[in-house]
This record gives sequence, structure tokens and C-alpha cells, in this order.
Amino acid sequence: MAGLEAQDEVQLSNSPLDEHGCLDSRGLEKSLKVIQLHFNFLMSKANKLQDRLVSSHTDRAVTAAVRSFLYTCQTYFIYLESTARSTVFQYTNLPSAIRKTLLDFSQQLCDRLEQMVLTFADYNLLCLDEADPDSVSHFCIGQCHFNQLRVTIFRYCKPTQYMARDNTVLYKRMRWNVERIQVDGEKAGEADTEYYYLCYEDIPNELTDVNEDWQEGFPVNLVRMWSIGRWVQVDPDPDTEDICDWITREVPLATYHKLLILGSDEPSCCNATDYLQQLLMSHMTTD
Repeated sequence: MAGLEAQDEVQLSNSPLDEHGCLDSRGLEKSLKVIQLHFNFLMSKANKLQDRLVSSHTDRAVTAAVRSFLYTCQTYFIYLESTARSTVFQYTNLPSAIRKTLLDFSQQLCDRLEQMVLTFADYNLLCLDEADPDSVSHFCIGQCHFNQLRVTIFRYCKPTQYMARDNTVLYKRMRWNVERIQVDGEKAGEADTEYYYLCYEDIPNELTDVNEDWQEGFPVNLVRMWSIGRWVQVDPDPDTEDICDWITREVPLATYHKLLILGSDEPSCCNATDYLQQLLMSHMTTD
């Protein structure tokens, strides 16, 4: 298997384009076969790790292998997401069916890894508390480029409070680190980073008379609403030059600037990133 994994790593970097920079159907078909092979290998590896857990229960070596495996999968996720989504690379003319296939692989692997991590957490072999520096609260599921934006995608293994050390009614399920790469001037090549989140909050159903419910002794009828928003730091002031402001606050305080309301159904990771991409691209066209 080790030889197969190494072989896949090499072949994944091969381009399905011909010498003229056009899509080569034969190269594309070959690349898809390799991508499928690599996908099957990673899914099988996840199954084997979980099977080892079931048979051993407290095997710390398996836990270490899980952490390493999550890191190993990043390369595959980045390949899938960058090939399917990026607007600055050579794959921008990929057929829509191919894009869908690549993103389906990404979604399936993400779901499988999340299930695996949750199983290990159930055995108290992994911590999902984001405030714990040794936790596995989230993992990387890809990276892509939209013009001058570099977007890195993360999935939280379970709903996690928006502020790790503060009680809030807002829970996050995904995070996107959006780096705006400078192309001109003295700061060319440097990047400013913004953080976007997929979150939900349980809010009173507008069709329910809240006061009437409470008077009758019943809890308020709540509805779960999903949205995408941006992290906006408020304390310390992100523009402050006083280092004492940063020292006195161990964890920055931020608000959630809601940008897009998605409704009551949780979107898949793939669809959520689609929404973010549309949001970012629309802002770029209006700037």
C-alpha cells in the first residue's frame, strides 16, 4: 500500500492538458482513474484505522496514526478543490461533470474523516474542544484560488461555539481563511487574511407567538438558521500598535458580521464553499 500511495502522489500532479494547453480527453480520463484510485485508497485507510480502534479500544498508536492521516489527506483535498474551483490555474475550462466528480470525492472523504474523528472522540482518544491546544476540533479540507484570493477550507468535526472561550448562541461548522494577496507596490506578495464562517443559531420561529408559549409553560419554538459571515475583531483593536492591548486579552473578542442567510437546512461543505465563492466573486466585481 505504501508503494501505491507514493505512486498516486506523483501521478496526481500530472496535467490532463496537451502540449497546446487544451484539455486532452485521454489525459483527463487517465487522471480521473488515478484520482479515483487515490480516493479508494484513502477511504480504505480510514476504514482500517477505525477497525483497529474497535478491536483495540485504547491503542494510542492508532490515535497518532489518525492525526497523521488527517494531515496526509490535505494534499488530496487541495488537489481536488484547486483543480475544481481555482480561477487562476490551467483547469478553468474543466467540464462541469468533471468538476462535480472531483467535488463529490472531496465531500465523501470529508464526511468519512469527520465520522472517523467523532468515533475516536467517543472513545476519549481525541479531544474536540477547540480551547485545548491538543484538540482535533477541525481539519483542513482543501485550498483554492479566486483571482488574487487564496482560500483555505476547514471543517469542524462538530458544532463549535463561535467564540471558543465564551458562551454564545452561535455555532460554527466551517471556516475559510481568505488571504488577499497583494500584487502591486511595496507589499507585493504579502497577504491580508480575513476569516469567514458557516454558522447556525437557533432563533424563535416568527410564526409562533413567543409570549403565549412562555405563558403556557412551554419552551419557545425555535428554528435553526444557517448563514455565512465574517469574523470582525473588536477587542483588541486590530489596528492598535499598543502591544499591551494584545497581552492583556488572551483571546481576541470578535463579532459575527452576517453576509448571507442560507435557511434552515445545513448545506454540505461543497455547497457552502460554492456560496462563499459566489459571495467573494460578487464583491470582487463591485470593488
